[in-house]
Amino acid sequence: MQFSSRVERLGGKGAAAWNIHFRGVAALRAGEEVILLSVGDPDFDVAPNIANALKASLDAGDTHYADIAGNPELRASVARYHESLTGQKVGPENVLIVAGAQSGMFASAQVLLGPGDAVIVPSPRYVTYEALFGAAGAEIIDVPLRPENGFHLDPADLAAALRPNARGIVLTTPNNPTGTVMRRDEVEAVAEIARRHDLWVLTDEVYARLAHEGPHISPAGLPGMAERAVTVCSLSKSHAMTGFRIGWVVGPVNFIEHLTRLVLCMVYGSPPFIQAAAIEAIEGDQSAQETMAAAYKARGRLVFERLNQSPHLKCHRPEGGMFVMVDVRPSGVSAEEFSEHLFVEEKVTALVGDAFGPEAAGHLRLSMTYDLPVLEEACRRILKVAERHGRG
Repeated sequence: MQFSSRVERLGGKGAAAWNIHFRGVAALRAGEEVILLSVGDPDFDVAPNIANALKASLDAGDTHYADIAGNPELRASVARYHESLTGQKVGPENVLIVAGAQSGMFASAQVLLGPGDAVIVPSPRYVTYEALFGAAGAEIIDVPLRPENGFHLDPADLAAALRPNARGIVLTTPNNPTGTVMRRDEVEAVAEIARRHDLWVLTDEVYARLAHEGPHISPAGLPGMAERAVTVCSLSKSHAMTGFRIGWVVGPVNFIEHLTRLVLCMVYGSPPFIQAAAIEAIEGDQSAQETMAAAYKARGRLVFERLNQSPHLKCHRPEGGMFVMVDVRPSGVSAEEFSEHLFVEEKVTALVGDAFGPEAAGHLRLSMTYDLPVLEEACRRILKVAERHGRG
């Protein structure tokens, strides 16, 4: 039996990158003491007020179909939340509720791009982007985010990437995997190019509430960007709600209308009890979220300081999010070899940077999803592997 040619565009390095994580999960379930630094799933439990809102909604019988575009109250809450994060004033009509940011990015790509189109994406980039944009039939034009520049964008590289078939620019800030937070001058340069060349700007901002070392700047909040900015966000990371699968897309009204018709064919609306929890997450007490943000900042600084003690490693300072990038090239060992040694000998998993783009070659991405004592132990194990196998 034959499959659609589309399935050939759903694999690649991005899909294979998770193999080390799956091995780690299997070892953990078999009773081995594994430290999983290979996935960005918060170690915090969801705040009690959010869980209680979900339970109350279930007890009230909110288990039927919801509005396709989302509960009007939630869409209004998201509009206010979006304005607080980005500075862009929007209304409920600019918001569509989706099953997490991953779903929002996929659906947005289907609406904005088609076969023969190109999308400009700074690299390193999230591992699923290759398949995500490939499924829409679009080509990715990578723009290098160089390690020697702290993985920050050089506007000249962005301008050099322009092609006649380019339809948009994709940003992730704070960035996964690099942990960088785009500066105002970088975002303004992107906006200027987008306006001049009539391009969409699709931004993944799931870590917006976790910008540690500088403010979060969204292209949606800049002058002249409302008609071309599409912003994807969720509560997964900021509120430890990964399993809830709740996020949203904010964009021009005509874009949201097209997106709603697509979601009608996909999920037919988000569960109402999940939406009730999302309203409480946005409108309710934020002390748990503030605690989480402070913890990620402290964890990133700890790993940065500890791993830079080794002459075989160079750790980049994380500016936001929950990831740290570690350059293992000074060790003389490839990232793949280092990752394998780390798992087999020390039972720590980390994603190999090559899967995120050539600029991340020789790097490992570490997730800050354990408390400080466990991360201290993880760093100790990483330093042992660097000392044991370092040839640089």
